[in-house]
Amino acid sequence: MLIQTPECKADLAKGPAFDALIEDISSRALEFRENRRITKDIIEKFQEIGVYRALVARQFGGMEVSPMSFLELIERIGWADASAGWVASFGVSATYLVALPLETLKKLYANGPDIVFAGAIFPAQPVQVKNDHFVVKGRWPFASGCTGASFIGVGIAVADEKCGLPRTAVLPATDVTIDETWNTIGLSGTGSHDVVVSDVEVAPEWTFIRGGAPSLDLPLYRYPSLCFAAQVLSVVGLGCAQRAIDEVVKMAAGRKSITGAPTMADRAQVQAAVGEVSAQLSAARAAFYGVTAEAWDVLSDGGTVTEDLANRIRLAATHAAQTCAEVARTCFALGGIAAVHKDHILARCLQDCVVVAQHAFMGRGNYEAAGRVMLGRGGRPGYP
Repeated sequence: MLIQTPECKADLAKGPAFDALIEDISSRALEFRENRRITKDIIEKFQEIGVYRALVARQFGGMEVSPMSFLELIERIGWADASAGWVASFGVSATYLVALPLETLKKLYANGPDIVFAGAIFPAQPVQVKNDHFVVKGRWPFASGCTGASFIGVGIAVADEKCGLPRTAVLPATDVTIDETWNTIGLSGTGSHDVVVSDVEVAPEWTFIRGGAPSLDLPLYRYPSLCFAAQVLSVVGLGCAQRAIDEVVKMAAGRKSITGAPTMADRAQVQAAVGEVSAQLSAARAAFYGVTAEAWDVLSDGGTVTEDLANRIRLAATHAAQTCAEVARTCFALGGIAAVHKDHILARCLQDCVVVAQHAFMGRGNYEAAGRVMLGRGGRPGYP
């Protein structure tokens, strides 16, 4: 049965507590990078400010904020540190966990809406059925944020199921082993390790189809979940690329050349480059949020997001991520020899933005997928 509830709007990315959190995250970015995870105290602060309840239904104690509000929140956190923004982005999980049966959702949120969920979907591992339960076992890579999660989802393959989208089994984190394999040049603090499950029985009602029909009929949950999943990751790049520009401007204002050349701010090529990357980023951001607002308006008026509109959401997310990588490359070059030190903020912004753009949701292959839809050749499983 579908249940309708009213929508709530909130601006989470404002206020003294949030500003203090942003400052704390920014000052500790190297710590997260070194430890290859976001620390427990930061996860708890995310819970306190509403990151994990933001997209949970109000009937479970959540806030039901708009997609725009959540994306702006993640962008701000991504400005402070891309790894922290990436981990916070998985507050979006509430929008696909809502494909669980209603009774399961009641159990999931029985102790409150601030559930920290991490997932690793591919490769989907085959399961056997025992006592009307799925026996889950296997290894899954790229479980971002798993070290701070209370529940972890893994992709499973059920015999004769042909819906084309992955089924996810939801397990308490205590039933999952984390193998700390994550050691990368960018997004190093996301803790995107492998997760391992050994013959754990999971009831069917604790599984869902990612992108499947929601149990609650709300505009928020009619927003295309796979589009939203791509957007929350892409928007991390928007925050990180803006940080790179801000750092170049800061450097240019006070940095003098050791060779006696004009200061950065007085060099024509620096002036032109700063203007160009700012225009590139502003345009990508406008397209990204513009199509988000368009989709939200359609849903708020009781309409449906068409394939064309969903395609444009995915295209804007891909374009934003790819643009941010280029912006960060330019800013890194403007930083000169100082930026080559591995802990320099411009080096970190470059590495993080490039890795964001490597994700399958925002990779360059999505341009082909978008073109297929635009040329009438249809989408593919998981796109748009």
